[in-house]
Amino acid sequence: MPTVFIEGPYRFYFFSREETRKHVHVASSDGEVKIWLEPEISVAKVINLSNSEVNTILEIVQKRKEDIDADWNKHFGCN
Repeated sequence: MPTVFIEGPYRFYFFSREETRKHVHVASSDGEVKIWLEPEISVAKVINLSNSEVNTILEIVQKRKEDIDADWNKHFGCN
């Protein structure tokens, strides 16, 4: 589970052996969320996080999407 980055209380990471559709997992001490990155940024799954926290995470993903995409491509060997 390589960490992409940490921002505030949130750890953004990938699972190495999961589906190929581009996404990022985000965990905090309260819960976690899986965010699809394509075809558009959207929530795939939420565990124990408030709507406010999910919205904050979505804002971070939107702001850092290029970084996340680059790390995804590097980690998974995409061009």
